[in-house]
Amino acid sequence: MSPPASSCPAERQLLRALFQHAVDRAHPSLCLPSHLPLVPQDGRLIIAGAGKANAAMAVATEQHYAATGQLGQVAGFVTTRHGFHLKSEHLGIIEAAHPTPDPNSALAAAWTLDAVAAARPGDLVLVLLSGGASALWSAPINGVSLTDKKQLTRQLLASGATISEINTVRRHISRVKGGRLAKAATANGARLLTLAISDVPGDHPAAIGSGPTVGDPTTLADAQAVIVRYRIEPPASITRALAFAGNETAKPGDPLFERTAYRIVAAPKASLDAVAAAVAAQGYRPVLLGDALEGEAREVGRAQASMALEAKQRGDKVAILSGGELTVTVRGNGSGGPNQEFALGLAIALQGAEGIAALAADTDGIDGGSGDASDPAGAMVFPDTLARSRYGHIDASAMLDNNDSTGFFRALGDLVACGPTQTNVNDCRIILVDP
Repeated sequence: MSPPASSCPAERQLLRALFQHAVDRAHPSLCLPSHLPLVPQDGRLIIAGAGKANAAMAVATEQHYAATGQLGQVAGFVTTRHGFHLKSEHLGIIEAAHPTPDPNSALAAAWTLDAVAAARPGDLVLVLLSGGASALWSAPINGVSLTDKKQLTRQLLASGATISEINTVRRHISRVKGGRLAKAATANGARLLTLAISDVPGDHPAAIGSGPTVGDPTTLADAQAVIVRYRIEPPASITRALAFAGNETAKPGDPLFERTAYRIVAAPKASLDAVAAAVAAQGYRPVLLGDALEGEAREVGRAQASMALEAKQRGDKVAILSGGELTVTVRGNGSGGPNQEFALGLAIALQGAEGIAALAADTDGIDGGSGDASDPAGAMVFPDTLARSRYGHIDASAMLDNNDSTGFFRALGDLVACGPTQTNVNDCRIILVDP
């Protein structure tokens, strides 16, 4: 028997509207144009970029320079995720795979390296960067095949390693990451400017897209430690690459970065602040837990359920807001991502408490699964979530054990399915408590 629809339409509508506030605040059409540089008087503006927001970043850039009459002096292309393509008249847009790279990822990275290496004195290389670039620009270091890098990526994603730990490894087996793109772009005297939409805890430039244009504070030894910590058995080529001193990345303060600049044009905190203002207008007291939360998704869900239950007991009308990037340790064969697993852990811990509703979703519109653009962004939780699942003979705990949060929420009709949003400032989690 199919579960009935939720009896909480008002809460559903409010949660979706709040999530849209977070997405809109970080859309490239709003956050990027004011940061775009003047076209060099004595050279070219060369565009290079990668990430889930990059189709929209390319379109916003093209429209800006068309309006200023300088589009003829601008050339280049960006790489985005399959299914995120937008129409662009002047700048090229390549699609590649995420989170596991594909041949297009390698081709796009190689073409980008060639394009920026052609920059000369007087030119400005403008790097448009957003979350997802680590997979979309995948040019393995010499001696490592794309197949081996894909295998390692799958192992890291399933291990429970944090995004910062995953990026530590990625930087050391890439010809693009860890400042190597900046080295190629400035080798002949050109300048470089990076405009980035951050999707990482702390907004550290070295972590956004694995830092292709900035110094890397981590070392080969740090990368090796991640492999050991999570008991990963990588391909032999990876082991050799991480043991070779010549593969160490450029560090902060290296003279190669003297002709570079870096600006963050949108970040998770601004999107959470937009949600906070919106919930305050609805009579909730916003409680911001931060934009850089990490940890096992189901455990963070349980912890935040405790906070919500305590607020309810106090009679406190609050909205508990958080961002960051949670992780999932895969033990089952189900489908889902960290936001959906957070939501399922939250629902089980709340045990149908009245007056509490929640949404957890990735602002890029996709929260893990098959890797398709049609994957859900996240899920919603209502007071009747567990009751409806029991009515449909769906065991929430068993589904969680099997990492099948998508299957659970799909059966209830409570997935957040919006498709690509054309931005990416990481996760947005909203818990509304109305005693």
